[in-house]
Amino acid sequence: MTRTKKIYDQYQKALGTDLWSAQYEKMQEQLRKLKDINHKLKKEIRQRIGEDLNELSIDHLRVLEQDMSEALNGVRGRKYHVIKTQTDTCKKKVRSLEERHGNLWMEYEAKLEDPYGLVDNEGDYESAAALVNGASNLYAFRLHQGQHHHQHHHQHPDLHLAGGFGHHELRLP
Repeated sequence: MTRTKKIYDQYQKALGTDLWSAQYEKMQEQLRKLKDINHKLKKEIRQRIGEDLNELSIDHLRVLEQDMSEALNGVRGRKYHVIKTQTDTCKKKVRSLEERHGNLWMEYEAKLEDPYGLVDNEGDYESAAALVNGASNLYAFRLHQGQHHHQHHHQHPDLHLAGGFGHHELRLP
């Protein structure tokens, strides 16, 4: 035995009482109360699933029905909240994807409209062309203003521009 246990035993003998019996009685009472609560909860569960209803009065059945209706409304409320949250999240994702699609579509259309990068620089047009497969050789041509009224009789067919300017009007910057 431990030293503390010996001290308790000697104390009990001197007083002529059992120190543990009071504690044991309290624990037994607590156990009885917990078993009673457990029994009541099991009975309530059985009644909620439709068992053991014969012994209930009409008033108790109405209370049970009201309790079940309130519980059902609570479950529905949580379910609808979850569905609404998921729906809102999906709507946000759809809006984001639609915006991204729109931006990509505008970029695509812009590249289709001007595949060579023609830029209006206040009337001074510049154009750059590169090979599609990532060539690093870029050539810029500048159309000098005031030269577009020249004669067009010496144009090379491969350098003909849509505006009617010939190859003699193009200069490297």
